Amino acid sequence: MAESQQREKQLEQHHHQAPPPTPTPPSDPPNPDMSESPISDSPRYPSWFTPKRLLVMFCVINLINYVDRGAIASNGVNGSIGVCDPSGICTAGTGIQGDFKLSNFEDGSLSSAFMVGLLVASPIFASLAKSHNPFRLIGVGLSIWTFATAGCGGSINFWTIAICRMLVGVGEASFISLAAPFIDDHAPATQKTAWLAMFYMCIPTGIAVGYVYGGFVGSSFSWRYAFWGEALSMLPFCVLAFVMKPLELKGLAPADTRKTLEPIETTSPLIEDSDVTEKASWPSPATKSLSQLSRFSRDMKALLLDKVYVVNVLGYVSYNFVIGAYSYWGPKAGYDIYHMNKPDLWFGGITIVCGILGTLAGGLILDAVTATIYNAFKLLSVATFLGAIFCFSAFCVRNLYGFVVLFALGELLVFATQAPVNYVSLRCVTPSLRPLAMAVSTVSIHIFGDVPSSPLAGILQDHVKNWRITTLAVTSVLFLASGIWFIGIFVSNKGSSDEDGKEEVSTVETIKKPLEENRTEGAKGPVEA
Repeated sequence: MAESQQREKQLEQHHHQAPPPTPTPPSDPPNPDMSESPISDSPRYPSWFTPKRLLVMFCVINLINYVDRGAIASNGVNGSIGVCDPSGICTAGTGIQGDFKLSNFEDGSLSSAFMVGLLVASPIFASLAKSHNPFRLIGVGLSIWTFATAGCGGSINFWTIAICRMLVGVGEASFISLAAPFIDDHAPATQKTAWLAMFYMCIPTGIAVGYVYGGFVGSSFSWRYAFWGEALSMLPFCVLAFVMKPLELKGLAPADTRKTLEPIETTSPLIEDSDVTEKASWPSPATKSLSQLSRFSRDMKALLLDKVYVVNVLGYVSYNFVIGAYSYWGPKAGYDIYHMNKPDLWFGGITIVCGILGTLAGGLILDAVTATIYNAFKLLSVATFLGAIFCFSAFCVRNLYGFVVLFALGELLVFATQAPVNYVSLRCVTPSLRPLAMAVSTVSIHIFGDVPSSPLAGILQDHVKNWRITTLAVTSVLFLASGIWFIGIFVSNKGSSDEDGKEEVSTVETIKKPLEENRTEGAKGPVEA
């Protein structure tokens, strides 16, 4: 009897003993590299990817993108409508315009139809980058681009090819919004602007290759084969974007972290005996849409309140206004003023050579003087001002060769702004806003820049009927761009941007806070009544 009472007493004492404390796992040391989340042990680069391979891949994609722009404008693909002379002899139409019997208005609208999809989809893809893996979003966009380009080759009338061209813009939107932030994230610290310059150098190169490619394929085979060839060229990159381990962008939580933070069913072992469980409710589609719209509104407000970003984009819009008018009216103005033989060749050659050399030079110079927003604005202002002087002087001289020399020097200086202006757009905002910053910048320079510049220059020419006066008036807008970027020198800081560090802290805290709270709640004992 005494033994049983003693055993019961020991069991009662053991039952009331406090459970041993749960050992706290050692905290990970802080990771200075934002591209590697502190709660993710995945390597910064997957096994196949290296920074240089990423740059080469994006440059080739960008090149194919602009080959399409040049191809659809080439004579071999665009073609001409059939005409009949007064004697009754008719010449059959060629290319898209000849096959579909398009008016000049319909034909001209095809070259800019892609912009509809681009302007609508760019902010959407930039916003989705916060809730979906950006590298996979590029794969989605490239897939849309590939199918839409193949659809252009199989179109049967004006509306089918017009819709396909709009979808080409939708596909392009994901790439232009996300490629530059990826390059900036993974480029060496001392070569970031040079890498951006290599990327943007593919724009004039691609357009030039597109003219040649479209002319050769269209005249040798059919304009349809030109589009099908582009689609086949892009297809491997679509597959690569889906099968390779995705990369992450700075300021955005990795994919595995997003899954961790999603609503899940949780059961506490401390209250398991009472059969009480906690279930996190999944938000409805309407709630998700409202949440994304609210987040987009906050991000847009942050961009519009950023003085450095607004000044940079305003200068870029003015700059693109002139470039758009040059690209459309330049050959016709050159033929009228200087009676050029083959003005397309003259203007095309100058643009290609100066575009490549100027873009590379601008990136290398900014890296050489230390890439900061302050130095970028100084380079933008000085290069644009000197370029405006040379281009303005070119249209004042009477000699053709004097014009070519002065205009080439002016274009060389003007194209040196490509890398610095995009560097500012990337570095003046927090990393999580970079995709949206690039998207809004692209949308703005098209809506307010090159889209209205061509018709406005045409209206001015119809009024003054003098191409020299018209080109001088258009060129003078470059002085406005230089002045706007000069203001940017005073609204920017002289040092490097510290936004990366701020974003790193906020991102890590945002990710770790709910996890630490869950861990703390799980370690607490039952609450006594």
